[in-house]
Amino acid sequence: MDDNPAGSETDAQPAFDYDEALRRASSLVDFERSTRTPGHSEFHLQRIGLLMRRLGDPHLATPTVHVAGTNGKGSTAALITSVLTAAGHTTGLYTSPSLHSPTERIRVGLRPTSRETFGRLISDAWPAVEWVGRFGGYGGVSYFELLTTMAFLHFREIGAAFQVVEVGLGGRLDATNVVEPEVCAITSISLDHTRVLGDTVPLIAREKAGIIKPGVPVVVAPQTEEAMGVFADVAAAQGAELVSVEEHMSWRRTAMDAGGQSFELGGTRGGYSLSMPLLGDHQLENAATAIAVIETLIDQGRDIPLAAISEGFRRVEWPGRLQTFVHDGKLVVADGAHNPDAMRRLVDTLPALLKPGRLVVVFGALGSHSVTGMADELAALSPEIVATRSRDPRAMGTYDVAAACEESGLPVAAQFKDVGRATRHAIGMAREGDTVLATGSLSVVAEVVEEMTGIVPETYPDMQRPARTT
Repeated sequence: MDDNPAGSETDAQPAFDYDEALRRASSLVDFERSTRTPGHSEFHLQRIGLLMRRLGDPHLATPTVHVAGTNGKGSTAALITSVLTAAGHTTGLYTSPSLHSPTERIRVGLRPTSRETFGRLISDAWPAVEWVGRFGGYGGVSYFELLTTMAFLHFREIGAAFQVVEVGLGGRLDATNVVEPEVCAITSISLDHTRVLGDTVPLIAREKAGIIKPGVPVVVAPQTEEAMGVFADVAAAQGAELVSVEEHMSWRRTAMDAGGQSFELGGTRGGYSLSMPLLGDHQLENAATAIAVIETLIDQGRDIPLAAISEGFRRVEWPGRLQTFVHDGKLVVADGAHNPDAMRRLVDTLPALLKPGRLVVVFGALGSHSVTGMADELAALSPEIVATRSRDPRAMGTYDVAAACEESGLPVAAQFKDVGRATRHAIGMAREGDTVLATGSLSVVAEVVEEMTGIVPETYPDMQRPARTT
């Protein structure tokens, strides 16, 4: 083994082009696309820690906002980033998963990195990735660890004033948990990824609470009593101030239509009159959480004019979350709700947006998600179902999706293995004034957005699902 594992990689090499970079990245183990669910024994921070030291600790170069949660963490991270950008700060944003291209995961402001930069970042990281895999003693670097490393390298390189980092899965053992943040945030907690994180809310909350650091403020969105109890206990043990959004913030919607919503929000620094394109009651919770983070940063002496909050909220973009389209007089809504709690929130929001016609739902799910629980929530809207399956290799077969829907009393009008065909069929079923909803997973939503906008997705042979009969 190298006598200096913390040494930097100095051997110059030509930058990979985008295709070569993706080929190398795709050669790494990828738990996101794996059809098996790894246990906790396969997750730890030693390997990513060694990789960071090998590259000169890029994760420590930029002040960090670290965001965990089950639902809403991506939207909350985007809102925080948009406000910091509006305040004049160069802000990096790292999120997962992507909708159409992996370049979306690493952003400056809300703009995805270019293919050229993405390829160069993999080139910069690759010698250290190979060294850690061969000599580190912890096995090969994963795809998620590589992208996390690339984000830290890029934000250091551009001299970002902040990096807003979304947890990938859980928190305690997530690769992003090597950061030393200025403030943490935990959004709504519910049952999801139960085979990995635990099958009760307290167990999942304990994993999410793993991002709480000694003496670092943690902003916590409204939670169940049992989840909040876990966060309060961990924060007290770590000597970390817990900022309860439910106790410190208030909010009230004043208007909402398919283009966005307006609301009044009260924080610790006064009241705000805001508007944003993100829809739904759950986005108001995310907005309050984001503002609590911003106010915490201001309390720490960060230069963030309050006017930047209004501007940042107005400009925020976060596709796939109650995203709306109009096709031949029919409203098409795409939302990435992928667990029963998120579906319940979606069902609660939709009546304010829907016309009095029928609802046709393009519905698909990943095998790790509770399709029956989501179907039970959808039943309140009495929809007709078009079952489908996305390109994601973990996607549940259309037969199983349809069976779960029928078990919940939902009529299944058709089944399609291709999301584009399912979307076209659903639009054809709908009459003027009807609504088409696409939901169940972000992978389904991504393919619906591609169908509606003409976006050409990036697909690769090793990213495709194996051949199956349903």
